Amino acid sequence: MSAPGGMAPDYSSRELLITTIAGLLDGVRHVAVGASSPIPAAGAMLLRARNEMSGREAVRVSILGSQEHNFFTNGGAEVFDCAAQGRIDAFFLGGGQIDGEANINLVGTGDYPMNEVRWPGCFGSAFLYFLVPRVILFREEHSPRVFVEKVDYISAPGTSEGVARTGGPYALLTGMALFSFDPARKRFALRSVHAGATAAAVRANTGFSYDAPADPPQTRAPDETTLAMLRGRVTQELAETYPQFAELLRGERAAA
Repeated sequence: MSAPGGMAPDYSSRELLITTIAGLLDGVRHVAVGASSPIPAAGAMLLRARNEMSGREAVRVSILGSQEHNFFTNGGAEVFDCAAQGRIDAFFLGGGQIDGEANINLVGTGDYPMNEVRWPGCFGSAFLYFLVPRVILFREEHSPRVFVEKVDYISAPGTSEGVARTGGPYALLTGMALFSFDPARKRFALRSVHAGATAAAVRANTGFSYDAPADPPQTRAPDETTLAMLRGRVTQELAETYPQFAELLRGERAAA
């Protein structure tokens, strides 16, 4: 796809998501990425590459499951310790369901514990949601079955009353749009719509209510420098942990 008027080079939808994630991470010093999260990992790597190229503050990227891009030696336990010490600035969470108050459900649909559909489980998501200052909610699928009015089970709450909390939702990124989150109002606001989508389509595929400008802007497209960095260094680094996804990115470019 390309931006209106042909001013930007062609890029894939995944390249747009990766670039948007890098922008959301701007200013962090340490970003941790859980297992099976190639798009967030690529976004973190892109931020690191950008900062190194521009001489800005170095970014530490910790990707669980990676040998090269992970300074932890004891897996998830060290991630939790590091978060509790305030040494992780950003993390990513998803969910089988996400509602308008940024609650996430990683357990399943229906009445717990007799769920109709079961998912893998919480895996410490609430712990990290309470402690990491910049939690980015990410789901590539944007549909009413994911974005619901109220989750069936709260694995991790978006906000908490009367509880000391340094972390929480910062933004929600999907395959169609980017939202910001206001913890005081417990509500999302539409920030931009990706190329190829419309504000009406975003509204129709979102099961919760949210604020939106009359004419939402289009999500900023990656420029030539960003695409060169993403298609070169970042894809090469990503292949160490996610070889199949790196090949997918290369294949999308070849087919364009």
